[in-house]
Amino acid sequence: MKLIIQIPCYNEAESLPITLKDLPREVPGFSVVEWLIINDGSRDNTEEIARKYGVHHVVNFTNNQGLARAFLAGLDAAVRLGADIIVNTDADNQYMAADIPALVAPILAGKADVVVGARPVDKITSFSPAKKILQKFGSAVVRFVSKTNIPDAPSGFRAMTREAALRFNVFNDYTYTLETIIQAGQKNIAITSVPIRVNGAMRPSRLVRSIPSYIRKSLVTIVRIFIVYKAFRFFMSVGLAVFSLGFLGGTRYLYFYAIGDGAGHIQSLILSSILLGVGFQTILTAFLADLLAVNRRLMEDVQYRVKRLEYLPADQKGSHFK
Repeated sequence: MKLIIQIPCYNEAESLPITLKDLPREVPGFSVVEWLIINDGSRDNTEEIARKYGVHHVVNFTNNQGLARAFLAGLDAAVRLGADIIVNTDADNQYMAADIPALVAPILAGKADVVVGARPVDKITSFSPAKKILQKFGSAVVRFVSKTNIPDAPSGFRAMTREAALRFNVFNDYTYTLETIIQAGQKNIAITSVPIRVNGAMRPSRLVRSIPSYIRKSLVTIVRIFIVYKAFRFFMSVGLAVFSLGFLGGTRYLYFYAIGDGAGHIQSLILSSILLGVGFQTILTAFLADLLAVNRRLMEDVQYRVKRLEYLPADQKGSHFK
C-alpha cells in the first residue's frame, strides 16, 4: 500500500520547512509513504526548500493557478504515481501531521473512501466570530446539498482512495473543499469525518484576505454550487414562486373584472402577465438545467473510465467493475 501526502504551495518557503519536519515518513498500514508538492507558480524558493527536505515529487506550474487547480493537479500526479490513498494538507502547518494515521484509519478499515478532518472551529482563536459563523453556515449548506454529515466542510485536511480521486472534478477556481464534498454525496462516494487537531496560525490565510471578501466569495461559491448541483430544484422553486405571484395577480384582476371594475386594474393585469411569462420561462429553464446535469454526469463517467485506462496498471484497470 502506497500513501502519498500532497501539499499545494504558493510562496511557502518560510512555512514549508516546519510543515515538512512534522510529516511522517512512515504510517501504520502502508509500506510506502511519499511526499508530493504542487508548486503553484511560487516566486520564492519553495521548490528548492521542498527538495532540500526530501520531498519525493514536485509538480510545477509556471503561473499561479489557484488552490483548486493545484489540488486537482496533485490528485492527478498522485494517481499516476501509483498512490492507493492520498492525503491532502496545507503548507502553513495548520493541521497536525500526527493526526494522519487517524485520518486514514476509516479508509484502511473499509468504512469510507473519503475522510475529512473536522477542526475544533469554536476553539480556534485565530478565527473571528464572523468567520466561525460562516464556517458553520457553509458546512450546513454543504450538508443539505450533498446529503452528507460533514461538520467542517472547508477543512482541507482530508484523505481519499485512488478511486475517489479519479472521480473528482472541481469547477470553482476559489476552493475545492465544498465542491468535492458535494460531489462525494452526489456520486455516492462513502465519506466520513474524524476530529483532528490544529497548530497555531503561522501566517494570515491566503484565502481569507479580509472578512468581507471571504464572506462574499464564500456566499458566491455556496450559491453557485447549489445552482450547479441542485439546478432543477433551484430554477423550479424560483419559477413556481414567480408563476404563482402572476397567477394570484391574474385571479385578482379577473375578480375585479367580474364585478365591473376591471378598467382600474390594467396595471395589475400587465404585471401579472409579465410574472406568468417569467415564471413559465424559468420553469422551462429548470427542465433544461436538469438535462444538462444528466449530460454532465454522463461526461464525468466517461472521464472516469478514460482516467482508469490511462493511469492505472493493466492488472487494476478492471478491478472496480468486477
